[in-house]
Amino acid sequence: MQIDDATPPALSEPQAPGLDKKDWIAGLEKGLSIIEAFDDAHPRMTASQAGERCGMTRTAARRYLLTLQHLGYVATDGKLFWLTPRVLRLGQSYLESARLPRIVQPFLQRVTAGTQEIAYVSVMDGDDIVYIARNGTNRSMNTGYVLGSRVPAQVTAAGMLILSMREAEWLERWLTTHPLQAYTSHTIASKDRLRVELARIRLQGWAISEQQLELNHRGVAVPLIDRHSVLVGALSVTMPMGNESTEDTAKRVLPVLQETARAMRNLI
Repeated sequence: MQIDDATPPALSEPQAPGLDKKDWIAGLEKGLSIIEAFDDAHPRMTASQAGERCGMTRTAARRYLLTLQHLGYVATDGKLFWLTPRVLRLGQSYLESARLPRIVQPFLQRVTAGTQEIAYVSVMDGDDIVYIARNGTNRSMNTGYVLGSRVPAQVTAAGMLILSMREAEWLERWLTTHPLQAYTSHTIASKDRLRVELARIRLQGWAISEQQLELNHRGVAVPLIDRHSVLVGALSVTMPMGNESTEDTAKRVLPVLQETARAMRNLI
């Protein structure tokens, strides 16, 4: 099965224009870096630990943490600091204000109705895939990725698809510098093997990933291309593998994904 567009689309890149030194607010950068330092491996940290992760002194980190506490983004017991639910407002502001998540929602409902699987739109941010829109059936809404989830790109169908459509020079730099972590025995942890797989995905125009992040689960993704022929993200579904073969899954869900992606093209 081939996607309709024979020529690989251009890729939407985050714009990072040069910023005049007088306009740079270093404190904002450092405050955000403190928030981003918390993750599943570091849910609670001392000021020293936060400073070490952010490349600043304990005193400086403590001042930022106390300011964030005053603003309601951080809580503390006097020694350890942790994020509060208020941080979710930052992501919610994006979901409510960005154009793409709002436009795609009705189309995700179409995918769910046509496949009976959870449907997503995702974009690439750094080395991760971020899920910015989702629709699922009642039986499966408690599974899969929640909005805002970040997953390493190389272990998802959407991520491999977007990686495959990067310029060759960019992709080679990424492969050279990016370590590949194995999450299951099926994870593609060899860079040579990943190069081959990404070349195959680029040629066929869609991607499938099986058991790379979680056993007995697979994902299928097609490119989401805008009216200017720019790749803006991926449209995908995820599902338990069950007894359905890879080929049968592709036959069942790919036509729905490809037709929906085409219908979205002139609106994004």
